[in-house]
Amino acid sequence: MTFEELKAFLDEKSELYNNPDFIESDPIQIPHGFSLKEDVEISAFLAATIAWGNRKSVIANAKKMMDLTGNSPYDFVMSHSEENLDKFEGFVHRTFNAEDLKTFVRALRHIYTNHGGMEAVFAKNANDLQKGISDFKKVFFEIPHQGRTQKHISDPLNGSAAKRIHMMLRWLARKDNKGVDLGIWKSISPAVLSCPLDVHSGNIARKLGLLTRTQNDARALAELDSKLREFDATDPSKYDFALFGLGAFEKF
Repeated sequence: MTFEELKAFLDEKSELYNNPDFIESDPIQIPHGFSLKEDVEISAFLAATIAWGNRKSVIANAKKMMDLTGNSPYDFVMSHSEENLDKFEGFVHRTFNAEDLKTFVRALRHIYTNHGGMEAVFAKNANDLQKGISDFKKVFFEIPHQGRTQKHISDPLNGSAAKRIHMMLRWLARKDNKGVDLGIWKSISPAVLSCPLDVHSGNIARKLGLLTRTQNDARALAELDSKLREFDATDPSKYDFALFGLGAFEKF
């Protein structure tokens, strides 16, 4: 395909999948269940953190996490006692377990109490989200924690594509006017967002000639970013809908 044909194809597929029907089968439904800004961003972060593996299992376990916080995640984060965290015992999603969830709740309280909240931390690197994610991880783990828990937040500066955090950032910073992405963070421009790079989007990107690197890592993400920005420099992450939809739904 020519540049114009490929752009038209991707624009068409983005339009097709960027609609409210997408929410029913996607973890983005979790933050859609809240209206308070802090509830939206905390639920988005927790849902995105476990967004690997079977999507139905991801959604079910994300809902379970919300239930464990009384469906008021911000209030729970800010007012919980250590005894309250005992109710997490037995929770597990793949390698993310009860101890990890306890640490995440403690770390979130630290973020909101001492750093002005999640958006404020990311806003310090609003034009360089790779550094922003890395710095967020540092701030997040300033509290005492088990070393194993660190693996649940990826660091782009260590070579990771950080798919789950980039997905959360798309949810929170991209306003699509289609009722899917929430766009509640005004301090981060959609123009600096990256397309979350996973097995589906990576494979489709390679089939379409958008990506030559074989690994789904930070360097591959940079390569994909540069191509997608040629198609739309103001809203490159919208193509996540096209790449994911072509892979997950159309088996392209």
